[in-house]
Formats: sequence, structure tokens, C-alpha cells
Amino acid sequence: MTQHLLILGGTTEASALARLVAERGLQATFSYAGRVDNPKPQPLPTRTGGFGGPDGLARYIHDNAVTHVIDATHPFAAQMSWNAAKACEMTGARLAALTRPAWQPQTGDNWQSVPDIDVAIAALEGPPKRVMLALGRLHMDAFAAQPQHHYILRLVDQPEAPPALPSHTVTVARGPFDVANDTALFKAHAVDVVVCKNAGGTGAIAKLHAARALGLPVIMIDRPELPIRPECATPAEILEWVSDHPATDLGV
Repeated sequence: MTQHLLILGGTTEASALARLVAERGLQATFSYAGRVDNPKPQPLPTRTGGFGGPDGLARYIHDNAVTHVIDATHPFAAQMSWNAAKACEMTGARLAALTRPAWQPQTGDNWQSVPDIDVAIAALEGPPKRVMLALGRLHMDAFAAQPQHHYILRLVDQPEAPPALPSHTVTVARGPFDVANDTALFKAHAVDVVVCKNAGGTGAIAKLHAARALGLPVIMIDRPELPIRPECATPAEILEWVSDHPATDLGV
């Protein structure tokens, strides 16, 4: 049976996998969630947007003869990961995840680990501060519940509508970032505290090195619960897994 990989992407690791898959000449489709206005071009056929839940993804898998689904989404894209697990259960498509190792605190770090966004917001109670929100745009408006702070927002695209935060500054930049630039950014905006998700990987780790160097506290949001599935740490391991797990007959 001919293999057709569906790469659920949007991360640095997903792009690295796309390059390797293209170099090997494998049939594959790269899928973006559509949350970025100008996503990075990929060397594979690309689609953008949601599937319509697990049922819609199952239909896509069936209609496009997808044999292997590679979940290379952001570690916090939990709904997509659960949808992928359900759709593969429905169709018989193979599923594996390209997983970034979580960040671990190092000597000199001052982390406050919290389980979710709501607890991160509650952790900001107190006098006004200058808060670096390194979260993307999905959850930033929720921090209006702590309106006493000035928020520095680093986004991939300029927001179409002003954020709901009463006091904020938007910086537009696309990673990966380096320590020197993040250190300069934190100094320029007189950042007092950094709020971020434990995304793992190398593309966004510079902010943690910068925070450590400047002695800044970090409110670190733990990863959500994800489905159990085979996990690989590198694109090469994913292709080994594909080779070891041939396609099965599919049916919705």
C-alpha cells in the first residue's frame, strides 16, 4: 500500500521533518492550523485550516488515503492532538508524535511552575509590573483580569484588533530568537517578570537564558495532558518509525 504522510505542523521540528521527507521523496502533506497570517513555506504540498474535529479529520484521512499521521504540533495544541488520536482510531491510520523535550529549570533559574493559564493569571496578583507575555495571541486577552500591569507582547503577526489589555506594547517578530536579542528586548522594556508556556525545544529557549542572565522570575505554564501515542524526538526517528510501521488498510 502506498504511504501518504499527513504532518500536523507549525513548529520548528515540523519544518525540519518536512525538509527530510521532501529529500527522501516521500508522499506527504503538511497541514497548518491557520493561526499565523503568513506561515513559513514548506517543500511539500500544504493545506491550511482546521479539519472540523475528529470526524472531519477522519474524513480527510479517508478521502486522501493518508496512511500515517505525524503530530508535530505545538505541545500546547492539545485539542488537535486529541482529535488526531481519535481520527486515527476511527480510520486505522498510524499515529506518532514528534515531541520536543520539556524545558527543565537550571541553576540560576527562578521559575514558578503553574498548571494552566488561569493559575498563571492569578500568580500576577500584586503591585504593577512590566510583564513579558511570551504566549502568542491565543490567551493574551485573558490577562486583562490583572489590569494593573503593563504587558509586553511578542507576536508573529500584528494583531488585527488591539489586545484587550489596557496597558501593553506589541513587538512583532518571528523566531527562532537568540539570547542577545532577547536580553536586549527585556532590558529595553524594563521587564520585571516573564510568563511563558513550557514549549520545549530550541526555537524559543533564548528567553529563558535571558531571564536567567538578568535574574528575572519566570511563571512557567506546565504542558496539558496529551493522548498516549508513540513519540519520537527527531525527524529521523519519525522516518524510522514510519519504515517500521507500514500502512494498513484504511476505512472510516
